[in-house]
Amino acid sequence: MHTNNLTSLVPKSCSLMSLVTVKVLDLHDNQLASLPADVGQLASLQVLNLERNLLKCLPQSIGDLAQLQMLNVKGNKLKDLPVTVSSLRSLRTLDISGNMVVELPRGLAHIRTLETLTLDTSSMTYPSPDICSAGTESIQQFLCKECGIAYYPPAQYPLPALESDGGGTSVDGVDRAVHKYLEEEDAWQNKFLDYEKRKEQKMQEKLEFERRLNMGQREHALLVQQLNSQKDEILQTVREDQMRLEEGLTKHQRYLEEERLKLLQQLKQAEQGIASRIQKLLEDNQRRKQSADILKSLENERIRMEQLMAITQEETEQLRRKEVAAAMQQMLAESYKNKLIQMTNESRRQDLVNQACSSSFFSAGQPCPIAQPWGSVLLKVRGGLQTEHSRCVMENMNIEMQKAAFEALQVKKDLTHRQIRNQIKLIETELLQLTQLELKRQELDTETLQGVITEQRQALGYLLQQLLKEKKQREEELQQILLEMEAKSETHRENYWLIQYQRLLNQKPLSLKVQEEGLERPLVTLLTELCAEQYVPIFAHHRVSLRALSTMSASDLEKIGVAEAGLQRAILQRAQEILAVAKTIPGTTSSCLASRCLLHLQQVPEP
Repeated sequence: MHTNNLTSLVPKSCSLMSLVTVKVLDLHDNQLASLPADVGQLASLQVLNLERNLLKCLPQSIGDLAQLQMLNVKGNKLKDLPVTVSSLRSLRTLDISGNMVVELPRGLAHIRTLETLTLDTSSMTYPSPDICSAGTESIQQFLCKECGIAYYPPAQYPLPALESDGGGTSVDGVDRAVHKYLEEEDAWQNKFLDYEKRKEQKMQEKLEFERRLNMGQREHALLVQQLNSQKDEILQTVREDQMRLEEGLTKHQRYLEEERLKLLQQLKQAEQGIASRIQKLLEDNQRRKQSADILKSLENERIRMEQLMAITQEETEQLRRKEVAAAMQQMLAESYKNKLIQMTNESRRQDLVNQACSSSFFSAGQPCPIAQPWGSVLLKVRGGLQTEHSRCVMENMNIEMQKAAFEALQVKKDLTHRQIRNQIKLIETELLQLTQLELKRQELDTETLQGVITEQRQALGYLLQQLLKEKKQREEELQQILLEMEAKSETHRENYWLIQYQRLLNQKPLSLKVQEEGLERPLVTLLTELCAEQYVPIFAHHRVSLRALSTMSASDLEKIGVAEAGLQRAILQRAQEILAVAKTIPGTTSSCLASRCLLHLQQVPEP
């Protein structure tokens, strides 16, 4: 039935009971996607070949094939094996390679007859690839260990050879498979004989192991007795250690609390100092702002004064111009008035001269009867003219004097104004210099103050960072110390017995102690003096005495484990010296004699 592209083992119109007597069923190279659920009814089936099909799972009833000795499912799509495969008590060969199986069921350990298990070791996760690559025996041993059962080789469970199909239903390749299994059966018979020999050897090893086990049990009993005797002492020591630990913990907690309070006090003082310095900085900043406001107000006042001085100077110039204009206008009016008076006087004088000339005909030789009165008139007129002339001269003189006085007054006013202007300029110059000096001083003070404030601020910031860093570091240290103390207090009781048990395990076995105690004391002292006490167990194990050591060579010491050449020569030389001295002292035992000789050699200084 192989290589036929079958998709079903049994057609719908047929029953599987028709194949109940089949012993070999070869279905390789078909298209089977599943097996019938009642395939377990093939009770006589011994060989089942399902290689290179499309199977994704095996039915649970496959465990009912009690006579099945060969199962080949190579080259399918199986992901796991059913649990019932452990019921195949006659299975010899199982091939699951070329599938997606990564775990083997533990039930395979119950198949005692399994001789060959073929699988993909690289893709296996349970058991590990190392175990799978070691072979079927390693896999079965591992599964038996996992199930908690003993492992026995399949040779102890012989099976009858594969039988041919009595109904004459053999197929191509079945005879070859049967012949192959018959040959394997002969081979397994030979293996069984070898196994019997190995079994006898194992039995002897078992007896030796039991003997050693009895010795170990006796040593264990002695260790348990020693442990019980030391238990009370250990408990007392634990109680004392616990009390000391609690007392130390209390003291340390008190110390930590005091340190914490001190640290808090220092931090509080530092915060207060920082707050006071910040307050001073704020006050300095406020004073600096006030100084800036005062400078600004002084600058505004200076500008206003300059404006006022400029206005006063302009008004003074305008008043001076007005006074000069008024004085000139007054002088022009007086000069015009004097000219009018002069013109009036000239006209009157001309009239009087004309009148005098018209009356000159009386002076030709004939006296005029009215000459005498006119003379008096002329005299009066001349006197009036002179008076008028003198008055005009006085007025002119007064005008000249007024003009000179006005000019002198004007010059005096100009000098006064000039002095005032000079003084104003001097005052302005001094004010400007004072303002510049004040500004420079304020700038210098501001820069100095800003520098000082910046330095103080940086110093305070650095101090604050340091304090915060120290505070955080101290808190972390305290937290770490508390955690360590808590961990120690919690784990001390749990780990104490483990530590004590480990110490007991690290102690030497009783047999080795007995051997070391049986070793000659002078030999032990000799090894200790040569800093070779690590070789004491070796000498005790090989039962080496001083006399035996004197007859040994360096190669003999190397064989028992003493590898250092210099140490070999030193040990041999010292042993020969001890025995040479012992021969000179008769009447004593070998051990006492060796002890005395060793003491004598210790007292004699080396050359």
